[in-house]
Amino acid sequence: MGITPIRLPPRTPNMNSYAERFVRSIKEECLDQIIPLGERHLRLAIDEYVEHFHLERNHHGMGNRLLSGTGPMAEGPLRCRTRLGGMIRFYHRTAA
Repeated sequence: MGITPIRLPPRTPNMNSYAERFVRSIKEECLDQIIPLGERHLRLAIDEYVEHFHLERNHHGMGNRLLSGTGPMAEGPLRCRTRLGGMIRFYHRTAA
């Protein structure tokens, strides 16, 4: 396919800052807060966090917007969506 891998020097975390930021976020916001009771529980927690990270979390590099592209609604009641048993909360407005 014409793809050639780029070999990174060892111990250079700044070479892939996006991956390092994601790993740091998932460790601090998710994995440091729970005790996984098995592989299935760990995978469920990671899947929930990844969905929150991509759809519900504001990203500072994107002008503090959501990656999904949906803008905030000005009207309607404020709702709270929880993930991981209430450990992660996302507040949003629903259409009136």
